[in-house]
Amino acid sequence: MTREESLGGRLAGRIRRTVIERAYAAHVGHIGSALSIVDILAALYGDVINGMPDDPNRDRLVLSKGHAALALYAALAETGRLDRALLDEYCSDGTVVGVHPEHLAPGIDFSTGSLGQGLSLGTGAALAARLDGSARRSFVVVSDAECNEGSVWEAVMFAAHHKLANLVAIIDLNGQQAFGYTRDVLDLLPLGDRFRAFGWDVHDADGTNPDELAHVINALDTHSGAPHVVIAKTIFGRGVSFMESTIDWHYWPLNDEQYAQALAELEAAS
Repeated sequence: MTREESLGGRLAGRIRRTVIERAYAAHVGHIGSALSIVDILAALYGDVINGMPDDPNRDRLVLSKGHAALALYAALAETGRLDRALLDEYCSDGTVVGVHPEHLAPGIDFSTGSLGQGLSLGTGAALAARLDGSARRSFVVVSDAECNEGSVWEAVMFAAHHKLANLVAIIDLNGQQAFGYTRDVLDLLPLGDRFRAFGWDVHDADGTNPDELAHVINALDTHSGAPHVVIAKTIFGRGVSFMESTIDWHYWPLNDEQYAQALAELEAAS
């Protein structure tokens, strides 16, 4: 069985198709960034995160790289956490499902979009769970480029000091950002060594394989010890050949020809 044929792979395929369809309909960019985290979200919502949006003890998720929100909306819709009809409103006037996630939308725990702030929110959620005596966990999806921000490392230090074992950061390591490749803008590799130096439990995973990623996360001890970071090697624009590892697709929308090609490639891979 290939990874595309597995349960996580099939969920990722449906999310990826929705990203392309809704981005084209809304004529909105950030497509490559959304496709980069599809497999991460398929792992989390397919086999990791407990509880539905109306459950106060549900696990929390913070999409720190908020400009990839379309992938989050699609994942929520595919797992019954968001009404699919809302996807038709994506980026329309007055909608609660815009380019960046807002907590007014069903299934969105935190509004995000200012890069570098999400890990602080997730750290607070993890500490709040401890104070509440709740077993809920806090998951934060962080882009590798966000690790350029000093606020990320403030949260890293705080979480380690308080031994927030119920906090799991997943780094979307695709190696690029809006204005270039991360190695040229500000090289932070190897990221694992940096987190380890601050006292975090560090794991590496294939960020293009939802089942492997879910296995790694589900094996973490989220009851005691250090906070966890899973460094997930991903591919920007994954699944659409002309987008993969191409900086322009951080912003560009799809034209008719590109849309048709993207759908054809996704169909062929399914």
